[in-house]
Amino acid sequence: MGPLKGVRILEFAGIGPGPFCGMLLADLGADVIRIDRKSGGGLSAATAGSKADITGRGKRSIAVDLKTAEGVEACLHLIARAVALIEGFRPGVMERLGLGPDTALEHNAKLVYGRMTGWGQTGPLANAAGHDINYIALTGALHAIGGPGGKPTPPLNLVGDFGGGALYLALGVAAALFEAARSGKGQVVDAAMTDGASSLMTVFHMFQALGQWSDKRGANLLDGGAHFYDTYETADGKYVAVGAIEPQFYALLRDKLGLADSAYDAQMNPQGWPDLKQKLAAVFATKTRDAWCEILEGTDACFAPVLTMAEAAGHPHNRARETLIERDGVRQPNAAPRFSRTACEIGLPSPAVGADNDTVFEDWSVDPGAIASLKDRGAI
Repeated sequence: MGPLKGVRILEFAGIGPGPFCGMLLADLGADVIRIDRKSGGGLSAATAGSKADITGRGKRSIAVDLKTAEGVEACLHLIARAVALIEGFRPGVMERLGLGPDTALEHNAKLVYGRMTGWGQTGPLANAAGHDINYIALTGALHAIGGPGGKPTPPLNLVGDFGGGALYLALGVAAALFEAARSGKGQVVDAAMTDGASSLMTVFHMFQALGQWSDKRGANLLDGGAHFYDTYETADGKYVAVGAIEPQFYALLRDKLGLADSAYDAQMNPQGWPDLKQKLAAVFATKTRDAWCEILEGTDACFAPVLTMAEAAGHPHNRARETLIERDGVRQPNAAPRFSRTACEIGLPSPAVGADNDTVFEDWSVDPGAIASLKDRGAI
């Protein structure tokens, strides 16, 4: 059931990168307990319990009144038994609830306390509202994405929320757990989307330092500026993607497409890219996407069809690897990455709010008398 089997993690319900991080940890086998609002309110409650709430899969839920001393007491019972906690509130919210890192570490000195925010726990913008688009705007990532002469294009919320946020929080929690196993001491993981998105831009800072990257959108090697690294429309109105950077792959692409024009010889001359892109676009427009797949797919020409999410589920490669699966009638990505010995397995669908109140405290060995008292006082 995954390399994190038996690892107990608390997730304070939120939106975006927090639930996604919790899903990743649950996919890896962790026992992730989502602490929902007892009132049933909050954004997580809108989808909780639905089989379509993919980010809730593999978790259990308890419903707690966090605005009462009794609710805080209930959480502290679990914090004392957890190895990690993740939360995505604005800085200071958990402290005001009485569940900040200082209090939590007093109850559990080995606890890894994961904090997910857009701007980070410190800095002039720390307490300002924002979303993915704002965080990646501040890092230079958003400015770099978009076509030539156009405006910046939001890359969904992959770069901030999920890439720069959830994945860095998951890495930070895993690294801190590894360290805590040696030192016996927990710590706080401050995962900011601005930090993570900036980290994802490392290679482009390197290119710029080498004089190989311009701030002009759509004029660079990897942003669609090069004719051999872009998408092209086909005869049926669909698209294909090519990325033949290396000389041998570029030569194969030329051979497969019949690009004998000597102008293609100057592959790495940016001055010729706009003209060559027009010529290449005309070539791809002569056949359908499927026809180009028959010619190029599976070769070293660095080619792939541009698929919709539904099409991706049916592609032979994705089917062979079970990259996308159907569970309870819902198509969803499989657990990743894969392990040779401790294979992961996707857990049950997202629980309804408070669905596991009667089992979580018992499974985590909280005193039955304490559980009964918390119920009597309306904390859970």
